[in-house]
Amino acid sequence: MDDPVQPRSADPRPRRRDRHGRGMRGPVAPPQVPLSASRGEAFTDLVQDSVERLERRWPQLADTEFLVLEVPPLGRPDGEWVDEVVPLGGTIAAADGQPARVIVYRRPVEIRTKGREERAALVHEVVVEQVADLLGLSPESVDPRYGDED
Repeated sequence: MDDPVQPRSADPRPRRRDRHGRGMRGPVAPPQVPLSASRGEAFTDLVQDSVERLERRWPQLADTEFLVLEVPPLGRPDGEWVDEVVPLGGTIAAADGQPARVIVYRRPVEIRTKGREERAALVHEVVVEQVADLLGLSPESVDPRYGDED
């Protein structure tokens, strides 16, 4: 006669991290090595580097907010559509107790660049152009190295 099949217990076997006898996992990276940042964090760092560079020359930018958004809105605030022109950045003037804002759009900038150095140069150009627009100056007067091929 066949042995009856024992029903499974309600509690499944507890899983262990040490399945193959290798011991517990160690840290992903040693404490002195920074973990890699996401693309968004790396992009925000590029914008921050550019802002810090400009704030040394233009202290009045300390009251300006610098934002990174993924993509620009589809249309302009007045409701008109912009055909085939995707902005890389924009500005919002100070109003109603809100500080002035400079916006850099991450995805359009990333699409137009291939590497980190090229991306950093384009981010700086966009930030300089938007600050120039906000201050009512030419980009060359905001950053004398604007437009130089590095």
